[in-house]
Amino acid sequence: MNINVKFFARYKELAGTGSTSAQLPENSTLADLLAHLQQQFPTLKLTPKRTLLSVNEDFGTPDTILHDGDNVAIFPPVSGGSDSRKFALTTDDISIEAVSQMVVRTHTGAVVTFTGVVRDNSEGKAVDSLEYEAYHSMAIAKMEQIAAEVREKYPNIVDVAMVQRIGHLDVGDVAVVIAVSSGHRYDGCFEACRYSIERLKEIVPIWKKEFGPDGAEWVEGDHNPSLA
Repeated sequence: MNINVKFFARYKELAGTGSTSAQLPENSTLADLLAHLQQQFPTLKLTPKRTLLSVNEDFGTPDTILHDGDNVAIFPPVSGGSDSRKFALTTDDISIEAVSQMVVRTHTGAVVTFTGVVRDNSEGKAVDSLEYEAYHSMAIAKMEQIAAEVREKYPNIVDVAMVQRIGHLDVGDVAVVIAVSSGHRYDGCFEACRYSIERLKEIVPIWKKEFGPDGAEWVEGDHNPSLA
């Protein structure tokens, strides 16, 4: 059977390509695919704890059974905006006010926003700029998943919006804006906004590369939904 494979972030650089295909026997698993790819691309270093896997835009585990024509994505842990563009990726400047207005309704009494801004340092190292990359279709799907989780955990929330910028960002640029609205300030909008950014950093496939005086380096998180 034929499996379509996409590489993202450092794996794309290590493989020297963004995509490939693999011919595997029937009932092969993701673990079988990883073994095949490791032979094809010895520089990949596909270690279980540092490799996330998705099959048809949902997270998979090494024992996930593959089927002919499946689309598999391989990427590192994410670093961490639908119908009205409430969940989107953009290469343009993000307007905090515009994202906030996406969640305002006639019965809205409170809007809480989180704004992530590019800073000039990271873990003691100077940063000149960032480069963001995303697995676009899966990123949007995971933003929508987070919004559904928010509505379940905080049922008084009115609406949620998330917009992430990708591409080149300089120090001081806005990287992400999340807005959450509710009828009153005590209806969970503060908590829901914090939950949203924490989950975005965990499961939305977006990565950043830091550029500084000492060179460039991919930044990866620690959360791995693909571990069995």
